[in-house]
Amino acid sequence: MPATPRLGLMAALTAALTVGWTLLAMPAAAHFQELIPEADVLPEGGDVTLEMVFTHPVDGGPVMPMDTPRRFGVVAGGETVDLLDSLEPRPIDGVPTWTATHALPEPGAAVFFVEPAPYWEPAEGKFIIHYTKVVVDSWASGEGWDTMVGLPVEIEPLVRPTGLWTGNTFRGVVLKDGEPVPHAEVEVEFINDGRVDPPNDAFVTQVIKADAHGVFAYTMPLAGWWGFAALTEADQTMTAPDGQEAPIEAGALMWVKTTDMPRVGQ
Repeated sequence: MPATPRLGLMAALTAALTVGWTLLAMPAAAHFQELIPEADVLPEGGDVTLEMVFTHPVDGGPVMPMDTPRRFGVVAGGETVDLLDSLEPRPIDGVPTWTATHALPEPGAAVFFVEPAPYWEPAEGKFIIHYTKVVVDSWASGEGWDTMVGLPVEIEPLVRPTGLWTGNTFRGVVLKDGEPVPHAEVEVEFINDGRVDPPNDAFVTQVIKADAHGVFAYTMPLAGWWGFAALTEADQTMTAPDGQEAPIEAGALMWVKTTDMPRVGQ
């Protein structure tokens, strides 16, 4: 028999509620500010090119638009150098991202960092600012890798973040205003080049918790670039597009690379 109008309305309401609950049950995709150099170690120094993309690394997208960063620079040899003028636009499918090339002629670690412009995320009702850094070791010196930038929120590495083998464990301390953040939540993702197909959403973003001293650890099982995002809430707010005050997610991000161990004769 054909459905009565009442039964048809009830079916439509049931379908709408089902879709609504499904959307609520879906985990929010983790945002990661990428700051990826072409190599973590330059055995003979030279130029290094870095790419800046705001995206979901494991999912391979979507790419979210990046306005001109507030700051971009490098700390090397005890000096902080402003590199903002070296940025070049590099659109991906029409979406703004950035790239830059910098020379590292001297031995020692160079800590590149970026403070992106605030990103408004309407689905979460907040702004996102991910203070991001990555270390490049020129001439494979092994020196200066724990140099701090002095960002509002920052990860202090407890393990040298360059020259890591696949399977090594990375450890760090989450700092806010220079002080450890007890029990900070740290999200972990890798840049997926298609080698991995997560069985479900639970495997996309790994989540770990720092101890009472802000220290966390994670063992990286795959070769490639791994991002650690310690998420905190900024003390200030910003005005949202609707005119209301909205919170700011202040993330401390650090990228490290792992490399498969080559075997002699294989």
